[in-house]
Amino acid sequence: MITTIQAGHYTIRGVSVGGVYTALMVPELGAMLDVGLAPRSFAGTARLFLSHGHVDHLGGLLSFLGLRGLVGHAQPLEVFLPAAIAADVENLLRAATPLQRFPLDIAAVPMEPGQVVELRGDLRVRAFRTFHPVPSLGFQFLRRVKKLRPEFAHLPGPEIGRRRLAGEDLFEEIEHLELAYATDTLVQVLDAEPSILQSKVLILECTFLDERKSLRDARAGCHIHLDELLERADAFANEQLVLMHFSQIYKPREVVEILRARCPEHLYRRIVPFVPRESHWPG
Repeated sequence: MITTIQAGHYTIRGVSVGGVYTALMVPELGAMLDVGLAPRSFAGTARLFLSHGHVDHLGGLLSFLGLRGLVGHAQPLEVFLPAAIAADVENLLRAATPLQRFPLDIAAVPMEPGQVVELRGDLRVRAFRTFHPVPSLGFQFLRRVKKLRPEFAHLPGPEIGRRRLAGEDLFEEIEHLELAYATDTLVQVLDAEPSILQSKVLILECTFLDERKSLRDARAGCHIHLDELLERADAFANEQLVLMHFSQIYKPREVVEILRARCPEHLYRRIVPFVPRESHWPG
C-alpha cells in the first residue's frame, strides 16, 4: 500500500490519489505532509504539515492521533496548518475526544503565508500561499549551512583551524532551498512563489494529464493540468520534480507512459512520478 520513492537526498513515502487521500512522509526532515489516512509506519513522526482542511488531506488525523496514543507517544503532535482553520481543527478534536476516551491533543502551529518557523538549529520552514477554494498553504523547507568565506578559501586546513580558535569570523551562513510541497492548487503558485522552482526537490500536484480532463475543468477544481507544466517546462530548476496527486481516472502505469510521451527530455529526466509499482491505486 505504501509507495516509496527517492528524490535526491530525500525519501518520500506514503500514498497520494487525487480526491481520495494524500499522506506523505519525508523521514530526513521528520515531516509528514498531509494526513488523508494514517499509515502505521508513520506513527513516530513528530510533525505534521497540513496543506488544507479537505478530508482527503485531513481525514486521517483522528486515526493518526489514536495510533500515536496506542504506541505510547506522550508528546502532542506538532501540526503546522493554515491559521484560518486552526480553531476548527482543534474544535473537531475536542468533539471527538469523548468518543476516544483519551485526549486527542495536538500542538497547533497556525501559519500565515510568508511566515517562517524554526524547526531545529539548521532547519526551518516557510509557509506560502497556494490557490484552492479553502484556506491552504504550501511549505518550503530551508537548511542553513556555514561556508568558508571566499577570501579565506586559499588557506590550508591548519591555518583555518588556528584562526577559528582565535575567534576570527571565517564563515558565512547560507541557506539552501531543500524541499517544497504544493498540492491542491492552481498553477499560478509557480508564478507567485518562484523560489519553489529553485528548491532541490519540489513535490507538486499534477492531478490531470491529458484530454480526459480539460484544462478548464482542472482549473475549475483548482488543480494543475500537465498542459500547464509543459508551458513552464524551462522554468523548473529543481534537481528532482516529484509529481503526485494524480486522478484515479489514470492507472499508475498510464501516468508514467503519459509523462514519458508528453514531457520534453530535459524535464522528464528530473521527474519522479509518485505512483505505486502495482497496476492499481492503493485501497
